[in-house]
Amino acid sequence: MKKGWKKGLFLVCLLVLVLGSITPLLRGDTGDEGTTYKELKVFGEALHYIRSSYVKPVDSKKLVYGAVKGMVGELDPHSIFLTPDMFKEMQVETKGEFGGLGIEITIRDNKLTVVSPIEGTPAYKAGVEAGDVIVAIDGKSTEGITLMEAVKKLRGPKGTKVTITIMREGLKKPLDITITRAIIKVKSVRYRMEDPKGKVGYIRIRAFQERTDRDLEKALEDLEAQGMKALVLDLRNNPGGLLNQAVRVSDIFLPQGRLIVYTKGRTREDQMRFESQEVPLLPPSVPMVVLVNAGSASASEIVSGALQDWHRAIIIGDRTFGKGSVQTIFPLSDGSALKLTTAEYYTPKGRSIQEEGIIPDVEIPSNLQMAKGKHPVVREEFLKRHLRNVAKPQTQGEGMKAGEKEDLQLRYAVEFLKGWMLMRGDTLGQRAN
Repeated sequence: MKKGWKKGLFLVCLLVLVLGSITPLLRGDTGDEGTTYKELKVFGEALHYIRSSYVKPVDSKKLVYGAVKGMVGELDPHSIFLTPDMFKEMQVETKGEFGGLGIEITIRDNKLTVVSPIEGTPAYKAGVEAGDVIVAIDGKSTEGITLMEAVKKLRGPKGTKVTITIMREGLKKPLDITITRAIIKVKSVRYRMEDPKGKVGYIRIRAFQERTDRDLEKALEDLEAQGMKALVLDLRNNPGGLLNQAVRVSDIFLPQGRLIVYTKGRTREDQMRFESQEVPLLPPSVPMVVLVNAGSASASEIVSGALQDWHRAIIIGDRTFGKGSVQTIFPLSDGSALKLTTAEYYTPKGRSIQEEGIIPDVEIPSNLQMAKGKHPVVREEFLKRHLRNVAKPQTQGEGMKAGEKEDLQLRYAVEFLKGWMLMRGDTLGQRAN
């Protein structure tokens, strides 16, 4: 017992030494160094008693990770602690290629929920549907699971199998679906001539990844070669991604020197302004519509907000998610990391998107069922501990259901652009071969 007590005391002393090394940081952030040390002393005491008196030995790293996770969990839903494995997974995700099932997931009402299956992937072929609640993974309950933990369980080497247990509206009991993992290559940009006769092009950005700007440039060049005279940019169900990519995508459509987004945070480094640097790749004379819905978040809202403020595009669809915060990654010494909310961003006209989202110029529900409010949506304002936007009142709306057969929003956007071109006298005849 005496030896264990000394070992526990050593840990407390070590903790005090480590905390002493960050005194300058504490002095700058708290304004009350004495109170901070007093609170940290409580943590050291708790660590000592757990190490020395808990019924079974506990790994120190597990205790520290749990403490940091709990600490970050008191902040907002977008600030999280990443273990080394989780940090690596996040870095892989931004590259757009990984071994997995091919589903987009979220935590909705504390339940692991499928946002949508990615077309052509193992999950899509196995019959996974948007709105499915994953209640178990390989027989283990997902109750209380975090999004990053779920991603880690679902991803894996090509050819390996995973069984997900789902609940779906209309099912009387849970359904087991066994899926073989494959290499999922998420193309952030997809495009086509939506209406060749009307010369309307269509580009969808699924997420803002490392190559999104380059893929978008290639798509625009190809569509213009096919005779495109108007564009629909689809950002629906785009959860966001890299801030620099949101800036570069906006830059492609805006004249030089236009403010795209600015941020406000506690430190000088978090007071940032981003302006367009290049001559727009798509001429301002080309009419443009941006489609958004409740699944359009973060980087998607930066782009749609900038194009709306500068009157470069008409925004059509549903009110967006409302994630107006910026997360910064702070790598830690053992390969883990903190993903920490460090600032809030604002559109060129000074609008805070947090909670409020982007309000479309033309609000069009995705179909008649959505108009009747039969399908719930998830937005920033519904998440626990979300940052409050006290500047504007809140409104509610409904979003597009992924995988729906009739896309009323897209149809309206195409007809809107064709009407726009007719009004200014553009010819909509068949393109010559």
